Amino acid sequence: MEVAVRSKVQRLYDACASVFLTGEDEPLTLAQIRWLQSILDGVGPADVGIDGYGDEGPRGDERSPTSRRGLVLGHALEKITYIHIHECQDFSIGVFCFPAGATMPLHDHPGMVVLTKVLYGSVSWNAYDWVSNPRKNGLAKVVAEERILQASTRTSVLFPRSGGNIHSFTALTPCAILDVLTPPYSDELGRPSTYYIDIPIPWLPGFCILEETELPDDLVVAGAPYLGPELIVVDEEEDDDDDMY
Repeated sequence: MEVAVRSKVQRLYDACASVFLTGEDEPLTLAQIRWLQSILDGVGPADVGIDGYGDEGPRGDERSPTSRRGLVLGHALEKITYIHIHECQDFSIGVFCFPAGATMPLHDHPGMVVLTKVLYGSVSWNAYDWVSNPRKNGLAKVVAEERILQASTRTSVLFPRSGGNIHSFTALTPCAILDVLTPPYSDELGRPSTYYIDIPIPWLPGFCILEETELPDDLVVAGAPYLGPELIVVDEEEDDDDDMY
């Protein structure tokens, strides 16, 4: 009997469901984190319905953001674009596509664990963590300063109080970033997205002052359809040898 092969995005969803839909408010284990990282590391642009050409330039005369092959053409997008794959109360999966030069301003992830994988292209990453408990204004330590992330970079993980919970991205080339958030943003549940400006402290290298600011007027995030493999969402975990960590 022929066994159907799960798509990579289905495998990612199944893993997230296995880890995050337990109903238990327990921190992730190192084994779980490494398992999820390994799955994200294996995901490429086409696996989530994106034609990511990397730094090679457009193929053919494709000028539309979507192609007849059923792929979103990331290199044809002219503004930051979000491709929604899945969201429930426990986690979300989605992809941000950036044209070259676009910036996602400094923002936080309150109470969240976030796994991030660059699918193609390269970005410059700046990141900070609060020195003390999370707040709206105050002293923060520098986690990354203009660090370059690209498709060959291993999936990064940030936590509520470490790993670069407050960060920004600037696209050095057209690029796409796959994000898994747990739990997802929710204004109603006290997890809004807050934006900041960073103020250097010349006499204290490695630290800065973060001040809350308004949503930037020039930040526009468009939406694009998810054109990748169909995602089968189930209520119960399946007993599968691959669902082990």
